[in-house]
Amino acid sequence: MDACDALIVGAGPAGSACAWALRRSGIDTVIIDKRSFPRDKVCGGWITPAVIEELQIDTGEYARTRVLQPLSGFRTGRIGGPQVETDYRGPVSYGIRRCEFDAYLLARSGARVLQDTPLQQLERAGERWIVNGNIAARIVIGAGGHFCPVARFLGADARKETAVAAQEMEFEMTPDQREKCEIRGEMPELFFCADMKGYGWCFRKQDFLNIGLGRLDPRGLPAHVADFVAYLRNAGKIGFDLPVSMLGHAYLLYSKTNRNICDDGMLLIGDAAGLAYSQSGEGIRPAIESGLLAAKAIAAAGSYTREKLEPYRRALAARFGDSGRDIATHVGTRLPERWIESLGRMLLANGWFSRHVVLDRWFLHRNQPALRCSPASV
Repeated sequence: MDACDALIVGAGPAGSACAWALRRSGIDTVIIDKRSFPRDKVCGGWITPAVIEELQIDTGEYARTRVLQPLSGFRTGRIGGPQVETDYRGPVSYGIRRCEFDAYLLARSGARVLQDTPLQQLERAGERWIVNGNIAARIVIGAGGHFCPVARFLGADARKETAVAAQEMEFEMTPDQREKCEIRGEMPELFFCADMKGYGWCFRKQDFLNIGLGRLDPRGLPAHVADFVAYLRNAGKIGFDLPVSMLGHAYLLYSKTNRNICDDGMLLIGDAAGLAYSQSGEGIRPAIESGLLAAKAIAAAGSYTREKLEPYRRALAARFGDSGRDIATHVGTRLPERWIESLGRMLLANGWFSRHVVLDRWFLHRNQPALRCSPASV
């Protein structure tokens, strides 16, 4: 039987970031994932300078063989309404392809990796977990996304949770398609639904185009997506038929989740813990930061009882706020729909609101500095 200190279930950004920090702290770590990397991953895909700082990514080295699209602004508005262009005059984020980014983080994590290895069996034996009957681990970390099997083990039931549902696609454009695409690489476009329960995006990453739409109210999602794609065509954003089909996925918003994220010898990170930002649904930065916070708590714990791991729960609350207490989301779900539509129309047409609220706070989180919990400090 193989043995390790920490076993991480899921090799996405949360799992790889956690493994990277654990390994730098001298903790023997194994990652298992049901897929083989690199693998396709449905995701709009951008990272902020804070993520680059937290993971100590050499952007020059990364961009030599991978897509790294600098973003210096955004166009925002309502679907079918006027748009506001915000130009920051310099990079405020970077577009990435998840198939490349995730494989990069996994390779540099330094952990032992078992690919094509789903979690099939989990049993407690004294102070260790026995995983799939052949790996003994002192702590198991769930990083397997919305439907993570470790989260299910801790009592999560995705069928009873309020989740955002999304459909999107990403493809490499042909030379003819590039000519007929009006989206600028440095300036993604974001379009909110009239009822403010979701938004669509059109995002060019060098020669790749990502189009999608997500909604907190998933009813009629395919119709909303079809209407959005038709809008992009009619508005001249894209002048060609889309060559691939939309793929679907779901994720939890931190303001609406109540998962048990910590127990004896076990904790959850990233989408498994329901950590996507409430206003934008973005999950990469929360996933990475939760992985780093988990590694810091594990390194300081010594023994992995629920009590010893409790600092991780407190660190999440300090970083992301108390789950279920996002005031804007709470109020927005209780106002009459006609009020929401009228208020959204007015605010999204305002340049100050678009820049300082929609972009700076909801999407870029520029008010929140990078975490100071690199492996050197854990």
